[in-house]
Amino acid sequence: MQIYESILMALQSIVNNKLRSALTLLGITIGLFSIIIVMTSITAIQSSFEDVFSSIGANNFYIQKYPAVRIGHGSWRKYRNRKDLSIDQAERLKDMTTLPKAIGVFLNNSSRTIKYKDKNTNPDVTLSGMNLDGLIVSDYNVEHGRGFTYQDMLYGRNVCILGVDVANKLFPSLYPIGEQVRVDNMNLTVIGIFEKQGSVLGQGQDNFLTIPISVYEKYYGDNSSATYGIMTNSKEDFEKTMDQVIGALRIIRKVPLGSDNDFESVTNDQLIEQFNDITKYFKVGAGVIAFIALIAAGVGIMNIMLVNVTERTKEIGIRKSIGARKSVIRSQFVAEAVVLSQVGGLLGIVLGVIGGNIVALTMNVNVVLPFSWIIIGLVLTTAVGVIFGVYPAIKASNLDPIDALRYE
Repeated sequence: MQIYESILMALQSIVNNKLRSALTLLGITIGLFSIIIVMTSITAIQSSFEDVFSSIGANNFYIQKYPAVRIGHGSWRKYRNRKDLSIDQAERLKDMTTLPKAIGVFLNNSSRTIKYKDKNTNPDVTLSGMNLDGLIVSDYNVEHGRGFTYQDMLYGRNVCILGVDVANKLFPSLYPIGEQVRVDNMNLTVIGIFEKQGSVLGQGQDNFLTIPISVYEKYYGDNSSATYGIMTNSKEDFEKTMDQVIGALRIIRKVPLGSDNDFESVTNDQLIEQFNDITKYFKVGAGVIAFIALIAAGVGIMNIMLVNVTERTKEIGIRKSIGARKSVIRSQFVAEAVVLSQVGGLLGIVLGVIGGNIVALTMNVNVVLPFSWIIIGLVLTTAVGVIFGVYPAIKASNLDPIDALRYE
């Protein structure tokens, strides 16, 4: 009953002193808002990234010239000077390894304009070449038409498979299978349309066109570094398969014994870890802002509680004169400080969750509710109320009842 009365008195104090309470609670609201909005946004983005990274597959990894994340010009020069990964090296890799289930080879060109009669796409369509295993490793499903065949690769047939966005742009009201599109100097027959891949952080993943790697090599040459997608037979064979592939590729590329690999192996877990390494700086920044705001808010709460002690000195004297113990008065004022803190904290949490999910929606990622950070926020606000409410509570409990009754 005592705690219930303390809560009611604290809420009544907020209502009776709206402006003073609002200014006091503003700091803790801002503190919780800043950390919750950042954590909600990052949690939503992380969830989206993990969904994308999982498309690599639990049993897949990639070999490429550059690391997945490149920071700094010095590291750029180091990786740029590496030898390109070639189609021939991929063929030798197939011959030298036994554990991989599939080895996909991918070559990507800069963005291109795709033409069909009088229609053109924007010059931002990704053109890529891949071998037969590339469709298996990338888990691209052909929704309409067919995929590539061995004969397409062997004879270098000018055929292509379109992403949904390209197909919708060029063929809004026409079934595209069998039609011819033009890319640079190539006339390509459309043989298939991929299933929709969706978007990541607002960026569509369906604005691409792929051709047999033999056709790519015929028109563009092997003038860019390839990416190898390796599919293992099972999760249990993952490490052994990776070791075998890396060992064979070191031999193929003549990497000296004891030297670092001159290529990168990229796994799903590595991508997630690298993304988390980037986001941790945003989390630290939000934490610092929240800490400063909460300290300032705590000082404000202490101030308003000291004012409450002064305003209620006579009330405290009456309560002590009729037998109220010091512990009862202390707990009452601490409870009031906690309620004040939690009102501001709850407001900050609600605004932070809403704001974070608005950020998520603008980036086309799933809405999330960060339960762990909501709990952390409530614990922090409670701690602020207790820490900064103790001194005013002690001061109130130590008032002399005679002096308090005389106070005007």
